Amino acid sequence: MCGKMNYTDMLILFLITLIASIVFTYYVRRILLKARIADNPIVSEHRHKSGTPTMGGIAFLFTILLLISIYYQNTPILIMSFIMLAGGIVGLVDDLIGLKVKEVQKLVVNVSNKVISLGRLDVEPNEEVRVATPKAKAEVDKLLADGKVEVIGEVPIKTEPEESEKIICQIVLGILLGLTGIVTTLGGFELGWLMFPVVVIAILGSINSVNLIDGMDGLAAGIIAIASIACCVYGYVIGNMDVLPPFIILAGLCLGFLVFNKHPASIFMGDTGSFVLGTGYAAAVLIADVPYFGVLALGVPIFSVVVSLLHRANIIKLPVEPLHHTLNHYGMSETKIVLTYWAVTAILCIIGLVAQVYLF
Repeated sequence: MCGKMNYTDMLILFLITLIASIVFTYYVRRILLKARIADNPIVSEHRHKSGTPTMGGIAFLFTILLLISIYYQNTPILIMSFIMLAGGIVGLVDDLIGLKVKEVQKLVVNVSNKVISLGRLDVEPNEEVRVATPKAKAEVDKLLADGKVEVIGEVPIKTEPEESEKIICQIVLGILLGLTGIVTTLGGFELGWLMFPVVVIAILGSINSVNLIDGMDGLAAGIIAIASIACCVYGYVIGNMDVLPPFIILAGLCLGFLVFNKHPASIFMGDTGSFVLGTGYAAAVLIADVPYFGVLALGVPIFSVVVSLLHRANIIKLPVEPLHHTLNHYGMSETKIVLTYWAVTAILCIIGLVAQVYLF
């Protein structure tokens, strides 16, 4: 399995990954259902999804282990699989910690006929919001006493590691990939010792982009599938077949998972899955040395991160974070949001491919 891969080898790699992803997702879903390891959405518009199995990304880990056992002599595939496995383990720890409830937050509705202020939000009449921030918690009792809001439910909030702890783990993932020595050049530049900060930044950006976008049926898996397929086409266009194998693996993982994760989803990937895909996508872009097209193809999740950062910096105000939940909050259906995000990703990829063919 070492050396160059021809088209038949790549087709076999895709079919192995796709079929394994389908089979392992099916069995992991059965196990999670029996164990009652399920999602409990905090966004009111998604409360109907409570009970759907989460941590489905465990299926990715089994698929990756299968690839390692078959392609252990193929260095790029082996390193790609290794870093995705490491990313998945970090995500799995996040998911396991999240099984413990940290607190229960009130879900209230504005029963007055005027817009009221609660925390950082302006709440319209009949609008439901979660009492999440310290400021909102300090204000809600007075609003309840004044009869302006009513409690209509409670939302359990999962325990999460500190942001600093998450960042440290992600930095370690970047260092691990850097230590393999497979990333030496990027975008036509010799990296030298700059390789470590570049790899770390790529891993951090990709993981958090994919993790943030993973909030609706098929959204993250579909975007990574489209971006990965587009990167394969890009590799073909530029005449570099070495670009294809890492992205073939990602495409196979995502398309197999989408069999069960498309709307209406019967399983969610959790942090385990989003960390696998985020780490894997960054590794694929770095290993294949396609930074410009790779970033463009991931443009939708990156834009979503920027919007969330602006919200957290109090530059803009979102009723619900991230952006796709805000769109849903204002009445755009989940299916339409997912299809729109997929379409925009595809359009960005087509623009990049057309530019490569006709401009460069």
